[in-house]
Amino acid sequence: MIDRLLAIMARLRDPKTGCEWDTVQTFETIAPYTIEEAYEVADAIERKDMADLKDELGDLLLQVVFHSRMAEEAGIFSFDDVVNAISDKMERRHPHIFGDAVAGGHHLWEMIKAEERAAKPDQSALAGVAVGLPALLRAEKLQKRAARTGFDWPDASGPRAKIDEEIAEVEAASDAEREEEIGDLLFATVNWARKFGIDPEVALRGANAKFERRFRAMEAHAGDAFPTLDLDAQEALWQRVKSDAA
Repeated sequence: MIDRLLAIMARLRDPKTGCEWDTVQTFETIAPYTIEEAYEVADAIERKDMADLKDELGDLLLQVVFHSRMAEEAGIFSFDDVVNAISDKMERRHPHIFGDAVAGGHHLWEMIKAEERAAKPDQSALAGVAVGLPALLRAEKLQKRAARTGFDWPDASGPRAKIDEEIAEVEAASDAEREEEIGDLLFATVNWARKFGIDPEVALRGANAKFERRFRAMEAHAGDAFPTLDLDAQEALWQRVKSDAA
């Protein structure tokens, strides 16, 4: 089946007879779609929509095929190379399954990952944390990596105090400084969440979903008149839907 998809992509990318949109794409132009498709996979899982998950996994697979085709055209690697590389990695990181190791599990996985990082030129504890990750997720990963070296608050009181400090700096900031200070505040909030064992990305998704439910409920109560209501009336509706949800 994968051969059919590879052939479709090759035809779409054909410089003479292919699709005019597909033929002009690059790694850089396709990357945002790849990220979007990964999120749509996660969304289907969260909604427990297995039919949609099937479709979204196909869309994500297409992204892998697209990048691989462009790399093959440039003489860098092919789809087969991608498959072989991940297969080799999975077997290498599971010697207790595919090799001679008698025990292992997640601890052995982490040891092997650490050895792989040690063999790379960038020896920073932060090496390999992808720049393209969502900002909240990347902040958490950077903090976890730093914590492995001992650079971490001993408990939740440290990042909590840091949040107060950052709020004060936001309030004192000039217009030019405020974006940076807001970023520092968000970073400190991620740190505080991490100390409670809370995934900030998951927490924010939950907050987004709750806000959307409540806002839609406000619109349903008010009907077409909602945009014309003053803020006090909208706030009253907000409190009503909050009470209804409780």
